[in-house]
Amino acid sequence: MRQGLTIVGRNFRTRFGEIDLIARDGSTLVFVEVRLRTSSRFGGAAESITTAKRARLVAAAREYLGRTRGEPACRFDAILMQRLDAACIDWRRNVVDVE
Repeated sequence: MRQGLTIVGRNFRTRFGEIDLIARDGSTLVFVEVRLRTSSRFGGAAESITTAKRARLVAAAREYLGRTRGEPACRFDAILMQRLDAACIDWRRNVVDVE
């Protein structure tokens, strides 16, 4: 919200998976994956968003869009954290390419 986005949904669950946050950035609908990894033993937060996870996010987003009117511009962002500290948030935009 500090970045100017408006949260419109949290923890949207489908049979395909869950979308942590759904927000509006102007006229763009943003699907946000939040990842916290306190240990890099199995890779960091970014590495935990696998190809399979990305496919589940896209499928869940398509289901969300099927329940809404119109087809807004969309993007997928990731909030990555190595610890619970707002000063250490790594916000990555457009982490999933959708064809």
